[in-house]
Amino acid sequence: MNYPAEQQYAPAPAPVPSFVGQGTAVEQSRAVAEVQAAVIVARQFPRNEALAIQKMTTAFRQQNLAARSFFRFSRGGSSVTGETIQFAKELARCWTNIHHGLTELRRDDVAGESEMQAWAWDLETNERASTTFIVPHTRWTSANGSKRLEDPRDVYESNSNNGARRLREMIFTVLPSWFREQAKEIATNTLNNGAGDTPISTRIAEAITAFEGIGVTVDQIETKLGRDSSKWTNIDLGQLQIIHQSIRRGEVTRDEEFPPQRVTASEIKQQATTPGKTEQQTEQSTPPATGTTEWPKAAEPGSGAR
Repeated sequence: MNYPAEQQYAPAPAPVPSFVGQGTAVEQSRAVAEVQAAVIVARQFPRNEALAIQKMTTAFRQQNLAARSFFRFSRGGSSVTGETIQFAKELARCWTNIHHGLTELRRDDVAGESEMQAWAWDLETNERASTTFIVPHTRWTSANGSKRLEDPRDVYESNSNNGARRLREMIFTVLPSWFREQAKEIATNTLNNGAGDTPISTRIAEAITAFEGIGVTVDQIETKLGRDSSKWTNIDLGQLQIIHQSIRRGEVTRDEEFPPQRVTASEIKQQATTPGKTEQQTEQSTPPATGTTEWPKAAEPGSGAR
């Protein structure tokens, strides 16, 4: 029997569920109604750009928000810096009428991967950005290489961390670039200017105390900045605050930012062959390091919940 050409090459119909539960049907209807209502409200109450700039300026002049607005980590021997997901979400809140989200579309425990989608939608301009990506259920460690994640909590945290980076970029896509740049400048100035009228000597002491709490000595900080603590500037303190927050969030390790001082084999050999000085005399004549502290006995930075 001969069939028309359009019937011979017609694709097979997509499979559909044989049964849709009442809860699923209600949720589908609710989602459609919610989107329609959001678009209508956005058209009835359009954003006020002047008010959005005022809200953004007020927000990023807050010290705590400015400290959480930037990240820093090491890659290939160099430092990578940028804005955090908290920075992007605050911009979306100030700009108004923007919906964004992160969804896990599928999880395959056999293959060890999750299919995720990050999206952002400007309800006024109808500009929408979305990306779908695969997150392997693995974690890379420098000591043991790739490690399979079995704990559901580890999988959830891995998906959230990978999804946050994509969600940040989707939000930045629908936001005006000038709005983002203004926020970066305000947040940077907030970090550089410090906490209002607090003397810089007090802020330096607070910074040293904070780093000692995570096992970093003042000598290590001075080596990194290339100057004595008495000569630190507001810009130095702002940079230290970003580094401290990145270490606490687990974006970078303490040893990556502040490598421990190591004694080379030649130094040990030279010390051993120095005439007229015994090992006991060497220990007694070596002055203690200034400002050093013992490593804290608490958990390593970044090992807690994020």
